[in-house]
Amino acid sequence: MLNENTNDEQTLTGVVEDIVYYNDDNGYAVCYVQTGDEYITVVGYMPYIAEGESVSVTGSWTFHAEYGAQFKANYYEKNMPKEKAEILKYLASGVIKGVRRATAEKIVEYFGDHSLEIIAKSPHDLSKIAGISKNKAIEIGKSYSEQLGVRDVVIFLQKYGVSPNYAVKVYKRYGTASVDIIKNNPYVLAEEVYGIGFKTADKIAMSIGVLENSITRIEAAASFGLWEAAMNGHTYLPRKILSQNICNLINVDEGEADNAISSMLFSNKLVNENYPNLEVIYQPAMFFAEVYVAKRLLNISNITFIQNEMNADEIIDQVEKEQNIQLASQQKQAVYDALRNGVMVITGGPGTGKTTIINTIIKVMEHLGKNIMLAAPTGRAAKRMTEMCGIEAKTIHRLLEVGFSEEEDGMSFSRNEQNPLDCDILIVDEMSMVDTILMNSMLKAVKSGTRLIMVGDSDQLPSVGAGDVLRDIIASGSVPVVGLTEIFRQAKESMIVVNAHKINHGEYPILNKKDSDFFIVQRDNAQDIVSSIVDLCKTRLPNTYGYDSKTQIQILTPTRKGVTGVNTLNEKLQLALNPPSQNKKVMQLKNNYTIVWKKVSNEGDGVGVFNGDVGFINTIDHSDETVKIIFDDRVSIYDFSQLDEIDLAYAVTVHKSQGSEFEVVIMPMYPCAPMLQNRNLLYTAVTRAKKLVVLVGRDSVIQVMVDNISEQKRYSGLQNKLKVDIL
Repeated sequence: MLNENTNDEQTLTGVVEDIVYYNDDNGYAVCYVQTGDEYITVVGYMPYIAEGESVSVTGSWTFHAEYGAQFKANYYEKNMPKEKAEILKYLASGVIKGVRRATAEKIVEYFGDHSLEIIAKSPHDLSKIAGISKNKAIEIGKSYSEQLGVRDVVIFLQKYGVSPNYAVKVYKRYGTASVDIIKNNPYVLAEEVYGIGFKTADKIAMSIGVLENSITRIEAAASFGLWEAAMNGHTYLPRKILSQNICNLINVDEGEADNAISSMLFSNKLVNENYPNLEVIYQPAMFFAEVYVAKRLLNISNITFIQNEMNADEIIDQVEKEQNIQLASQQKQAVYDALRNGVMVITGGPGTGKTTIINTIIKVMEHLGKNIMLAAPTGRAAKRMTEMCGIEAKTIHRLLEVGFSEEEDGMSFSRNEQNPLDCDILIVDEMSMVDTILMNSMLKAVKSGTRLIMVGDSDQLPSVGAGDVLRDIIASGSVPVVGLTEIFRQAKESMIVVNAHKINHGEYPILNKKDSDFFIVQRDNAQDIVSSIVDLCKTRLPNTYGYDSKTQIQILTPTRKGVTGVNTLNEKLQLALNPPSQNKKVMQLKNNYTIVWKKVSNEGDGVGVFNGDVGFINTIDHSDETVKIIFDDRVSIYDFSQLDEIDLAYAVTVHKSQGSEFEVVIMPMYPCAPMLQNRNLLYTAVTRAKKLVVLVGRDSVIQVMVDNISEQKRYSGLQNKLKVDIL
């Protein structure tokens, strides 16, 4: 046995006999390792360790007051088993997906000492064994191959606190070259692997000898600074701010940061643009996307359509009779503008008749024999548009026929300039959610001669992604805009609509009006607010109105953190609404263009689950390490390594709720960061509700939000590019 009284780093080799504890998230394990005739307790981060494996563990001895002598592993390596008994124990441990005890026994009985060699080199031979199909044999071989390949990556990254899940992501991206690529430039991890941040990449870089003021490190910090800015909605940063951000991030002086920016501009790694008294810096992809959006919009808007006024009047009159409606003058003008112009914007708050205009435009265009397509940024928004208009609306991604491409960093669209959309009119709803990159892709698929009609509420929060597309287009004055202001009679009966407009105009909402659909439950402290929200979801609203807690009621909150934030509320609501169940309500946190989905009805399939999509976990398969999630009418299968992309969704941030509508919205009214307590955010939250709004907390917070018109400034250059007419 090794000397227990020394702290010197030592190495022991043995077989893992029993794993007492294992944390799937970070690979921390407590296990018994047999070395000769002794059993030694080994603790530490040992990702993918399995019973039956031969391992070499490097570390030092410690003494635990309760458990006695333990060997603390700093890192470990696997020694693949060679003897028949060791191979059986290894395979039976479940380390290879699809192989459990019974299958392991069959494999070892058939192939003996050559079992692992067969799995590695000739996995199809496994199908000679009764009960193992050719497909299963291939899957076993694939899983084992991945185990061998990922092993080096896991062992390398574990020293820097990178969890096994992220190590697998690194391996899937870079394959067997992973370690060499990381050693050559660790910063690619922060740029290209979701979930691994700049600080982790920087830690690796420092450990392998990258100098603190090296140009590689400073340039990586600059790229990260602009990427982080994009995550906060900015398409560029002023040069001075970018330079300061670099200094704060990696503690170099401003001169070094500025020199690195100049070097990156010279080598075209960055792009600059000069405004009066201001130089701004772009990532190239963002700059050229913004330029293209401006050029394409101006090109399309320069096309006008000659329409016989008498003929248009007759068709509109006919549609009004068919639909049993009477258009207001502002609505009728919007229809005329749609007939004449290549591009137009229809904007207005709830109850101002946007849906009536869209439906009228559709009917008029159908009378003229035009081909119409409808789209929206999210699945829920597209579904609602379909229900309102009676013809199918698709998400923009589906409309553009999204697919996976390694060359395009994960995403590619089949519809583009070479293969444009085949339609005469494209109507896009919820335009406030469309960011610069998505707008760029969409416009590439709009052929000349197609009318583009953009519909949205410019007073809502801007897109989660970079840019402020709808507001920039409206503010530029470069395309016709119909701004709807009149609230129609039926909408005036809803206090949700009335109060939404009051909030938008800087007036306090009317609360607790009898027989209303807009209430406040007065609570003062955070714990009471949370308790009341849980009670409303679990008991009061289901019992009083019959609402389903999980499918019809949505909690919206300004912030993720804090006592009334998303994290706390989700924890409390999960315990209250389905404690032991696996049927959790979840939300996708990032665009994933590779996840395959099938329609629940089996009438179609496709790829792509997107940021903000909400679904329910249907089943968890621990043997295959997969999770089935149902998103509205689609079913997707997630690998366990992808579960960091989803989160509980009983409560979500107001930003994440954009494009969705819920029967009931409940929102805590409790102080949080001033930048999140503004009029724009409260207005957006209220307009997500169809039938009922319940605010829980302090009415003083409502007043603060209504009075606060400040929003976080977005750096976006689209408005300027449209104004200066860059054609």
